[in-house]
Amino acid sequence: MTTSHKALYAVVPAAGVGARMGAGLPKQYLSLDGRTVAEHTITRLLAFAPIRQVVVAVADGDPWWPRLDVARHRRVRSVTGGASRAGSVRAGVAAVLEQDPDAWVLVHDMARPLVRLSDIQALVDGCGDDGAILARPVTDTIKRADQSQRIDATLDRRHIWRALTPQLFPAAALHRALDGDLDGITDEASALEAAGRHPALVQGQADNIKITLPEDLALARFYLAAQEQEGLSWRFARAPFA
Repeated sequence: MTTSHKALYAVVPAAGVGARMGAGLPKQYLSLDGRTVAEHTITRLLAFAPIRQVVVAVADGDPWWPRLDVARHRRVRSVTGGASRAGSVRAGVAAVLEQDPDAWVLVHDMARPLVRLSDIQALVDGCGDDGAILARPVTDTIKRADQSQRIDATLDRRHIWRALTPQLFPAAALHRALDGDLDGITDEASALEAAGRHPALVQGQADNIKITLPEDLALARFYLAAQEQEGLSWRFARAPFA
């Protein structure tokens, strides 16, 4: 692990409206087992002791975020996000760089409230100079379509992974990468790849789902109950970032 002596921060882009959920409010403020999705997510990140601060990029004028107790936590900082995910991440990373130009940042989706601390630990342990992301090997047969929605090819799934978050990178390198051409960039790793870097893939757990559609909430409740039955082992982690 080449980053063990670096300061670790988390950046959470949360300025989106979650239109696909169709709920009338952003999905991070929907209820999951009596708490908002946002509260679950931020609490998990705060439980990972090496994270010095969680920077949350929210929409300008967001009326829901300031009402949450977690928004006033001493290790949580709020900044105004951008019009896109990349803009929000860049704003959060800029806030980190103001405090420490040598910091590393964990970028995590607010809509992933079930990430295990053991997965974050594995990501930190598996990270190299170019960063790393949590990901899952694809098990389905993957087809590539042509413009007429006909099968163009069957891809070799042995080399295909599904990207998850958190994704871990040097803050300065990520900030520079997000200054470039973001056409086709769908996650932070994509931006680093476009800059010529090759982040590592670290296998994460299947229950680290992203809440996007209404049916995802029911699945999240199932996984949350299963994690609780396991004794909340995700609460405990070593501290490689001193």
